[in-house]
Amino acid sequence: MKPDPAPAAPAGATPSARPGLVATYRRLWPYLWPYGRPDLQRRVFLAFGLLIVAKFVTMVTPFTFKWATDALVALTDRKAGDAIPTGLLAAPMLLIGLYGLSRILMAGLTQVRDGLFAKVAMHAVRRLALQTFEHMHRLSLRFHLERKTGGLTRVLERGRGGIEELSRLMVLTLVPTIVEFLLVIGVLAYEFDWIYSVVVFVMVATYLAFTWKATQWRIEIRRRMNNSDTDANTKAVDSLLNFETVKYFGAELREAERYDVSMAKYEKASTQTYVSLAVLNAGQAVIFTVGMTVVMWLAARDIMVGRTTIGGFVLVNTMLVQLSMPLNFMGMIYREIKQALIDIDDMFQILHRNPEIADRTGAAPLAVSDGVVRFEDVHFAYDPARPILKGVSFEVPAGRTVAIVGPSGAGKSTLSRLLFRFYEPQSGRILVDGQDIAGVRQASLRAAIGMVPQDTVLFNDTIGYNIRYGRWDASPAEVRAAASLAQIDRFISALPEGYDTPVGERGLKLSGGEKQRVAIARTILKGPPILVLDEATSALDSFTEREIQDALDTVSQGRTTLVIAHRLSTVVNADEIIVLDRGVIVERGDHATLLERDGVYASLWSRQREADAALEILQRTEADLPATKKPAPVPVPAE
Repeated sequence: MKPDPAPAAPAGATPSARPGLVATYRRLWPYLWPYGRPDLQRRVFLAFGLLIVAKFVTMVTPFTFKWATDALVALTDRKAGDAIPTGLLAAPMLLIGLYGLSRILMAGLTQVRDGLFAKVAMHAVRRLALQTFEHMHRLSLRFHLERKTGGLTRVLERGRGGIEELSRLMVLTLVPTIVEFLLVIGVLAYEFDWIYSVVVFVMVATYLAFTWKATQWRIEIRRRMNNSDTDANTKAVDSLLNFETVKYFGAELREAERYDVSMAKYEKASTQTYVSLAVLNAGQAVIFTVGMTVVMWLAARDIMVGRTTIGGFVLVNTMLVQLSMPLNFMGMIYREIKQALIDIDDMFQILHRNPEIADRTGAAPLAVSDGVVRFEDVHFAYDPARPILKGVSFEVPAGRTVAIVGPSGAGKSTLSRLLFRFYEPQSGRILVDGQDIAGVRQASLRAAIGMVPQDTVLFNDTIGYNIRYGRWDASPAEVRAAASLAQIDRFISALPEGYDTPVGERGLKLSGGEKQRVAIARTILKGPPILVLDEATSALDSFTEREIQDALDTVSQGRTTLVIAHRLSTVVNADEIIVLDRGVIVERGDHATLLERDGVYASLWSRQREADAALEILQRTEADLPATKKPAPVPVPAE
């Protein structure tokens, strides 16, 4: 049986207070209990059975020490010259052997129990981490633009570690410690006197109260340490991802200083964490030592009045020493559980955040026949105070190419984001073959659209992997055919590793044109009926642009194509060109018609032609100048 998902909080909601242990376990239970996995359920029951048996063996161990001690005392009390009784001679050796055997059995049972439960705990970690990772992909583009990727991955990493810690500490340490504590209280009351049990109970209660108080003090310190750690990690990831930009501007020292500011905060918080831990450990040691001393004093008094034996003194000492180890862990458990609760809650805040864009109940898959795309009176704003689109309406007929042009900030790229349903328009509709995309499943919508963006980011894997990303079940022959259509197969074949060549982080081992061709190849492999080209050549040089444009023309044939362009030379052959300015359509028509109209488009075309001509003259002039006459570099002021 699969557990029902926990109720989701409103988007962006943050709880006023961190949930406690019980509330967190209630949320975690559907993941901790292995529903539908009888093999794991058997492991849980077997692990708890071994836990009880191990604790009873733990209680027997001090008794074997007591019996061996009393037997040895009886031997030393015999009169000089008396023969050593065979039974007494053999008993201490047998009991010592039994003591050693019980300790081996206790350790063995504990390790087998831990090994059995490990698979259950890690299965829970895997399920919840996977669900959170999948949910991150369901969250809106706005969420990911507002969050720093490094910080987000740290939340996932710490949350995963928190679940592992919580399940392990609670089941493998806290529960066994509670069982052992109750057994110790019972044995002391039965073997000695109720006063022993009272002393141990008060000692443990004081120990836990002090631990709780000190840990509350340490929580804020740990929070500051975590925040500074996240900030330092985010800065490091951001700086290394932009390695080339750092080098362009000689900003290594600046980046190091930014990173060191975060690390200085981390250093201060970490130092305070270790100091507070020393205070906590010292206080725990004092409390436990006082309690043990009182119990040993009671045992010594009872020996002097004949109520117990030397073995009894050894018994109480051994039992408390055995209890000290899990009790010492109890202080660590409380600290780690509190931290795990914070880390898990951070993960649950993401997991319980509603996606901004979600499929409606009963949404049907998109049925594409012709691939006609239509925008009807679309209004949209990222921020209500700053409208981006103001009643945009146009249609891209089946198999035709429509280009959207206009100055920067006009809202061109916003159209593609709305078509992919990364955002929802505040009003108006977007239709594909007459179907409102707000009412269809997002997966089916995105499966019908291919995107070639301006900034192609590749996965840090091979060229073949990145092309096959368009359609994962494609055969090697289909991958090569797509690469050939994208005019990159010859380049790949010339590489020593061919399609197995790594592309590096974000594809940095490839040039801009090569990355763009890989993006085109994976879009060809996807084979979508609708194609969106979002300024796909604006970042390329003129020669590469012409080559890429040829490949894009090949891809666009027979497909409904929406081209978002900055460079007007790439859209002169479009069936219709729409000029967008400040969120409204100001002109529309083909290239020749718009030039004749001598309006906004003609003005943009004229300025781009003048700029291209000036650049060409400048490049030609620089090429003709001797080296000594070339412009000197602009001096950079010393830092």
